[in-house]
Amino acid sequence: MILIIAEKPSLARNIADGVGEQMQRRQGYMEGKGYIITWAFGHLFSLCDIEAYSPQRGESSRWSMDNLPCFPENFQFELRKDSNTKRTDDGVKRQFETIQALCNRPDVDTIVNAGDADREGEIIVRLCINHALKDKTKALKRLWLPDQTPQTVSKALSEMKDETEYDLLAAEGLARTYIDWLYGVNLTRYATLKTGTLLRVGRVIVPIVKAIYDRDMAIRNFVPGKYFAMLSKEATNGEVIELLSKNRFEPDQYAKAIEMCELYNRTGAVVTAVKNKKDTLFAGKLFSLSKLQNALSKKYKMSMQESLDIVQKLYEQGYLTYPRTNSEYLATAEKDKIKQILANCARLGYPVKFKDSKSIFDDSKIESHSAITPTYKIPDKTKLSENEMKVYSTVFRRFIAVFCAEDCIVTRSEITIAVGDLETFVLKGMVVIEKGWTKYDDFNQKDKVLPSLKKGDPVNIDFKPTEKETSPPKHYTVETLNNYLKNPFKDERKALKEAADAEELGDVDDTEDYKAIFEGLELGTEATRTGIIDNARSSGYISLKKDVYTILPGGEFLIESLLQMQITMDKYKTSQLGQALKKVYHGKISVQDSVKLAESEIAEVFSKKLETNLSLDSETGFFGDVVATCPLCKRDVKRFRTFYGCTGYKDGCKFSVNISICGRAISVANVKLLAETGRTAVIQGFVSSRTKKSFDAALKLEEGRAVFDFERRASQKQDAPRANLPIWDGEGAPPPDEPPPGY
Repeated sequence: MILIIAEKPSLARNIADGVGEQMQRRQGYMEGKGYIITWAFGHLFSLCDIEAYSPQRGESSRWSMDNLPCFPENFQFELRKDSNTKRTDDGVKRQFETIQALCNRPDVDTIVNAGDADREGEIIVRLCINHALKDKTKALKRLWLPDQTPQTVSKALSEMKDETEYDLLAAEGLARTYIDWLYGVNLTRYATLKTGTLLRVGRVIVPIVKAIYDRDMAIRNFVPGKYFAMLSKEATNGEVIELLSKNRFEPDQYAKAIEMCELYNRTGAVVTAVKNKKDTLFAGKLFSLSKLQNALSKKYKMSMQESLDIVQKLYEQGYLTYPRTNSEYLATAEKDKIKQILANCARLGYPVKFKDSKSIFDDSKIESHSAITPTYKIPDKTKLSENEMKVYSTVFRRFIAVFCAEDCIVTRSEITIAVGDLETFVLKGMVVIEKGWTKYDDFNQKDKVLPSLKKGDPVNIDFKPTEKETSPPKHYTVETLNNYLKNPFKDERKALKEAADAEELGDVDDTEDYKAIFEGLELGTEATRTGIIDNARSSGYISLKKDVYTILPGGEFLIESLLQMQITMDKYKTSQLGQALKKVYHGKISVQDSVKLAESEIAEVFSKKLETNLSLDSETGFFGDVVATCPLCKRDVKRFRTFYGCTGYKDGCKFSVNISICGRAISVANVKLLAETGRTAVIQGFVSSRTKKSFDAALKLEEGRAVFDFERRASQKQDAPRANLPIWDGEGAPPPDEPPPGY
C-alpha cells in the first residue's frame, strides 16, 4: 500500500480525484485502489518555547532575562498547541495519531510527502513522518504538484521522485524555521521586558515596518524647497508645444534664470529629427504572486492577504496553478501543457496561438515554480464570488493577452527639437492602430498625438523662469512596497523608470531583479511576505487604506525602541540571512552554519557592555526598574515605557524624564545623576528636530522636568513627550504599572 500524507484535507480530496476511483472514507483518511490518503491541518508541529530548554524554571511562564539568550543545541518540536489554552489541540492530536498508525501499518511500504510544493509544505509533512515512523526502511517519495487538477495529480503520481531529492529544500525550510524562532523568541522577549510593551521583533517584520517608518518620517519632516525652472509654452502652427528645460536655479538665482531664458529665446529652436514608425506593443508578463497582488491592489484596492487567500482557494479548486511563485516565466518543459490549455481557450472562442518566445519560456528565471496561469479547468462563473471572479479573470485575461493571436499595432512618433547647442528636447507620442491583445487585458495607455512638424521647421519658444516646489516622497503602496521588498537595494528612480517603460513597451530587462531573488537579497519571500505584512497590520504597526501603507504609533514605538536598544534589524542584516538560506538550499553551507550566523547576531545584542563614559551611555534598563530616588518627594523613580517617572504621581509629584529626547536615549545612569545632583553629564548625539543637526548638551532639572542645559549657551526646550501606548498585560508580561496622567 502507498500512504499519501497531504498538507490539508482539500489537497487530500484533490489527490483522491486524481487517483480516479471512489475511495472509502475512514476516520481521518481515505482508502482504495492501493492508496491510503490522509492529511495534516497545515502545521501539526511547532518548535517548543524557551521554557522547554530551561526545565529548572518549572511551570512558570513568566518571561524573564534569566533564560535569555536561548540557543538550543538541538531544536525540539511538539504538537501544535491551542493559542488560548496553551494545551495540545485535541483535533491535532487525533489526526497525528491517525498519521502515526497509518505510517506504521504493516501493509504500508511507501509513504508519500504531499505537502504544498514549497519549502514550507516540505517540512510540514516531513515533521509528521519523522515523528510518526518507526520503521525507517520504508520507501519515502515526494508528490510535487504545480496545480491540483486530476490530470496533473494522475501524471505526478506516476513520476514521483525519492524524498531525498528534496533534502536541500527541507534543509532551507528548517534553517528558516530555526532562524526565525531564534530572532522571534529572543528579541521579542528582550524588547518586551525592556519596554513593558509587547514588541514583535522578527527577521523580516522589522525591516518591513522600518521601510514604511523611514518613508513616513521623510514625508513628515519634508520641507518644500523652491526653485526656478525654464518653461516655454508657445504655439507653432496652431498647436502649443511645451518645453521644460533640465536647468534648475536656486531661489536667489532668479537673475541668472532670466539671463539663461533670454539666451535660449535669442538662439531659437528648430526641429532636427522626426521619426514615425509602426511597431508591435507587447503584452505584460505572466503573473508572479507579488505582481498579481500589485495588479489587484491597484485596480480593486484588494489587500495582499485577501488576494492571496483567494488565489490559494482557486488553486485548491484546480482553476489556477501554484500561487506562491516569484517568477513571471514558464518552464520549457511546460510547452505541451500550455498548448493544451490554449486549445481549450480557442474552443471557448478566444483568439490565441502558441508562442515559443524567450520572453515567456525561460528556465533561467524560474527557481521552483512557474508563473501563475489558468489550468484547463474553467470555473462556472455563477459559483465564484465577485472577488474570486475578479482574481480569476485577472489571471485569465493576462494569459489570453500573452498568447493572443492578434498583435497590438501602434504608431510611435518622436520629434527632436534643438535650441542651438544649448539643449535638446525629445517629444514622444503613440497611437494605437490595432487593439489586438489590449481588448482582453488592462491597458491604460492613452493615445498621444504629436504636433504636425517636419525636420527643419522652426519652433516658436518663449522661455520664462517658473517657480516650482520640490515634492515630498510618496507613501508606500502595495505595489511600490512589493517592488522594494523584491529588490531592496535597487535604486528607486531606476525601478520607477522600468515600471513606466514596461507599461509603454511591454518588456524590460529584469535580469537584475531575478538575480537578487535567487541570491536571497529580497526581504521575505513570495510565500511569507503577505502573512508578515498582515501580522504587522494586526499588531498595530502599519495601516493599509485603499492601497497605501502608513506607519502607526505602535510602529513608531517599535522602531524607535529598537534604535534605543541598539537592535539593528535592517535590510542589510535580513538580506545577509536570506543569502545564507539560499546557500543552504544550494548545498554550499549547512543548516547549522546558517543558525550560527543568526546566533552570533543575536548574541551581540545581549553582550553589549555598559558604557562607563556617561556622555556616550545609552543603557535604559528594563520596564519597572527602580532607577533613582525622586529629588522632589524622595519616592522611587521607575522606568516606564517611554519615560522615567516618580511613583508618587498620584500625590501630584511631577518628576519625569523622557527615555528618548531628540533622538537620543537617556541612560539610567544619567537619570540617577540628574536626580542626585540636578544635572546630567554632557550627553553626546542629540539631533535637532528642526535643523537635523547633531549637538551635545547636559540635562538639568527645572520644576521637576528635564530640560536642556547648554552651560554658557541659552537653554532649549526638549521635544514634546510621546503619547504612551497601552501596557501589554499578556502572559509573561511585566506588572502593569500605571503611568502618571498626562505623561
